[in-house]
Amino acid sequence: MEERKAWADKRAEIMSRPGAGAAYEAARLRFELGEAVRQRREELGLTQAELAERAGLKQPAVARFEAGGTMPTIPMLERLAEALEVRLNVQFQPLQQAS
Repeated sequence: MEERKAWADKRAEIMSRPGAGAAYEAARLRFELGEAVRQRREELGLTQAELAERAGLKQPAVARFEAGGTMPTIPMLERLAEALEVRLNVQFQPLQQAS
């Protein structure tokens, strides 16, 4: 029987694979964008269906986005920003300062 690995060892093994770092960053970005949209939607007291209607989307698309399941385009982010009554701000940061 194979010995169990500590999570840190397993993570290091996975992250050492080619492309793993880029995939991790893409997933992190999707999650953070979805979380920001969900938080703002809740601040405004909107349901996913109400946000979807404001943004010209369907409710399942909002649910997938909030869960980090899709990588949005800039036009989609602009539509969501307008529906959430905020301004979209996209910027580049040096890697040392990026979260």
